[in-house]
Amino acid sequence: MEDKVRVVIAEDSVLLREGLTRLLTDRGHDVVAGVGDAEALIKTITDLAAQEMLPDVVVADVRMPPTHTDEGVRAAVKLRARHPGLGVLVLSQYVEEQYATELLAGSSRGVGYLLKDRVAEVREFVDAVVRVAQGGTALDPEVVAQLLGRSRKQDVLANLTPREREVLGLMAEGRTNSAIARQLVVSDGAVEKHVSNIFLKLGLSPSDGDHRRVLAVLRYLNS
Repeated sequence: MEDKVRVVIAEDSVLLREGLTRLLTDRGHDVVAGVGDAEALIKTITDLAAQEMLPDVVVADVRMPPTHTDEGVRAAVKLRARHPGLGVLVLSQYVEEQYATELLAGSSRGVGYLLKDRVAEVREFVDAVVRVAQGGTALDPEVVAQLLGRSRKQDVLANLTPREREVLGLMAEGRTNSAIARQLVVSDGAVEKHVSNIFLKLGLSPSDGDHRRVLAVLRYLNS
C-alpha cells in the first residue's frame, strides 16, 4: 500500500471521474472532492484551504468546460501559484507541448503530466498520483519523448552522452535510480554515475540538495 494521500479530481466526464475515484479509493486513498469544471476546481481548493484542509494533490483534465481548450491547465497553474505545496497532476488526451512546458515552468516540486491512456495502467497511475502528492514528478514517456526531441537541439544538452540523455529521459518520467537500472539492465552504481555526470554537466551543485533531479529535468525540458 502506498502512503495515503488526499485527492481532488477535476474531470468533466462523470464516468472517468467516478472511475478515477474508484481506482484511488480502492488503493486506500481519500478522494475529498470531484468537480466537473475549472471554476468549481478553484472554488473547491479555495474553500478547503480556508478550512486548513488543503488536499495533497489535484488530478485535473487539461481541457474542461466551457470551451474545452485549456481551462484545466490554466486552473492548475493558478492553483500552483496560490498553493506551492499543492501537487498537480494533469491528464491529457494528446501530448500538448505548450501546456506541459507551461505547467513545468513554475515550482519544481509536485507536478505531473500524463496521457489519459496511462490511467489504464492502474499501478503506474496510482504511483504517479502518490509521487506528485509527495512532491515528486510524474511525466508520461510520450510527453518526455516529444519534449526531448525539441530539447536535443539546445546547447544545454550538447555535452550529454546518448546514455546520459536516456537516463535523464527516464528521470523525467519520475523513475528512481533503481527503476532506471532495471529498465536499462545495468547496475545501480552505473546509473548513479550517469546521474552524477548529468548534474555536473548541467551545472547543478551538491548545494542544490535533493531537488537536483527535478532541477535537471526542468532545465532539460525548458531549454
